[in-house]
Amino acid sequence: MTADAPLEDAGSLPGVPDAFQRLWTPHRMVYIAGENKPTDPSEGSCPFCRAPGLDDAEGLVVRRGRAVYAVLNLYPYSPGHLLLCPYRHISDYTELSAEESAELSAFTAQAMTALRAVSAPAGFNLGLNQGEVAGAGIAAHLHLHVVPRWRGDANFLPVVAQTKALPQLLGQTRELLADAWNAL
Repeated sequence: MTADAPLEDAGSLPGVPDAFQRLWTPHRMVYIAGENKPTDPSEGSCPFCRAPGLDDAEGLVVRRGRAVYAVLNLYPYSPGHLLLCPYRHISDYTELSAEESAELSAFTAQAMTALRAVSAPAGFNLGLNQGEVAGAGIAAHLHLHVVPRWRGDANFLPVVAQTKALPQLLGQTRELLADAWNAL
């Protein structure tokens, strides 16, 4: 390559400097590599069965109910991304008891209210992924995603760089959400 090579040619070669800055997110490799995913579907290896046994800060638990609890996602799509989980190790929505179903519904509304108080999102994605083929990262334990959204949050970073910029540490987010939930 010569010094007068066009920028578009130089930028297409590995290791050749270009006009782009890099935002490295090595913590995502743990998720991509599957290091924290259970190797079997049993309760013993399930992170959603282990989290309630830890103290709230260590387990990132935001709120505990009688049948379900709210925990921060370790690999959030956006700041404040919560997972609502039954304590019971079940994999399918149809397995929820009436009490679990009612509390899961109430927790969804409360989570949205707490998130609005903390960070004023413009909207939410709420979802259950049933089974690995449907996108469930941990299919063995039912969990409902509550993902706060803001205008412009799906900008060039996730689209072009497959990167999310999270402005707050998970521990700080957990504390703010727990305080807001307690104030409801």
